[in-house]
Amino acid sequence: MLKYIIHDMTAALRYLPYGLIAGLFAVAALWLINRGRRRRGKEGLPLTAVSCLVTYVAILLAITYFSRESGSRNGIDLELFSTWGINKRNNAYVVENVLLFIPYGFVLAWAGPRQRNFFRNAATGAMTSLAIECMQLVTGRGYFQIDDILTNIVGTVLGYICYMLLYGIRSLWRRGRK
Repeated sequence: MLKYIIHDMTAALRYLPYGLIAGLFAVAALWLINRGRRRRGKEGLPLTAVSCLVTYVAILLAITYFSRESGSRNGIDLELFSTWGINKRNNAYVVENVLLFIPYGFVLAWAGPRQRNFFRNAATGAMTSLAIECMQLVTGRGYFQIDDILTNIVGTVLGYICYMLLYGIRSLWRRGRK
């Protein structure tokens, strides 16, 4: 199973340039937006965090949607846990779905203070996953699977937990320096 995961994760690196291009556009747009906000006396948006979020969403969409031909996959699977246990390949897909959304939960919390709420972060991950699954179903670029939505939520929550742990450690470290 690990062999499949490593192969698929390495193959997904080919989408990194698309994400980086989107991230650079985000940097330019945010720089202009922040410039206008500061002129009006408002605080700027977090440039690095929001740019990383845009970069990751671009990569996420490339992997889950744009990398597939329209009409190449059709179907709905509403049976919970139907993917797990069939074979090592399918088990790898389940693990990969969790891993795919861990960075998403992390950058959501980093980019937006409102996303530092557990339920809001998990709900955003759920809605993003549902939107991807619906887009895949309508265009035939993937199967609509309840398992995918569930594993994506688990990944989002794990990413959120990682962010909160690092944020807590950072806060303790800063207090210790004072």
